[in-house]
Amino acid sequence: MHGFSRHRRNGGSAGSIPTLTRIVCSLPTEFPAAVFVILHLRSREKSQLAEILARAGRLDAVRAHDAQRIEQGMTYVAPPDHHMVIAAGHIHLSRGPKEGLHRPSINATFRSAALAYRSRVVGVLLSGMLDDGASGLWDIVYHRGISIVQDPEEAKFPSMPINALEDVPINYKLRSQEIGPRLVDLVTSPEPFPTSEELTVNDIPPERFSGFTCPECRGALFEHRQKPPEFRCLVGHIFPLETLIEESTATQERKMYEAVVSLEEGARMAEFASKNVAGDEKKQLLSEAKQLRTHAMSIRQLVEERQTPPVDS
Repeated sequence: MHGFSRHRRNGGSAGSIPTLTRIVCSLPTEFPAAVFVILHLRSREKSQLAEILARAGRLDAVRAHDAQRIEQGMTYVAPPDHHMVIAAGHIHLSRGPKEGLHRPSINATFRSAALAYRSRVVGVLLSGMLDDGASGLWDIVYHRGISIVQDPEEAKFPSMPINALEDVPINYKLRSQEIGPRLVDLVTSPEPFPTSEELTVNDIPPERFSGFTCPECRGALFEHRQKPPEFRCLVGHIFPLETLIEESTATQERKMYEAVVSLEEGARMAEFASKNVAGDEKKQLLSEAKQLRTHAMSIRQLVEERQTPPVDS
């Protein structure tokens, strides 16, 4: 284990960078742990997060690379379009299937860290939208690690902390200025980590077909976990419930607009054809064009009037 006693994972999304920098500023140079940071990024986005964190704090911060050795006192930042997978003593980068529409995914890193280091992991979930991170925190707690969430009352986007609080036994709900000092206490204390309520294998049901299809690849989705709810397809895409609902709604709207395009194209084609005929055939084609445009307008109206209630608290 290269001499270090604790591992820390920070996961964040929208609105989390100020909190991240505040946490990093509070960590001492001799911090006896490795820090891993996952921030949701667009696949082609050029990230300067490692440089920002290096300037803000006392720890060296670098963009993670594949097969990189893990060292204490270092901060490793997941690069865009790659999952950061933690193994014993080193890092893997993967372009495997997205989880919750994200790559990098907080859940992917939390889960791998829990499997590799079990009770020696502290998972920190910060501000962000939807529900990435809750399932990964569940895995950390299941392996007797520690779970921390940013207080939703101060989070710019509180959905991720709220979902974790609802679905996972959380050890600490802290404001941003409290997280760093608590981490220092946890990783420097000679006492074992305080543990959450025990989760057992009974909390993980056997996978079963959900009746839903994957928004990414249209394959069958299987219910992978009941709390927090999580769904996995045969390709390997993974969706927490809230993200699945959000993407399914977007897919439905996209498909309805595809139908509008098809109907409008059919109307134009019928009108074009009507110019080359006469009599009843011309009338029938123009009637068809009118009918197709009526159907297209009905679908547009359906999209505009559709109710989409929120699914987070």
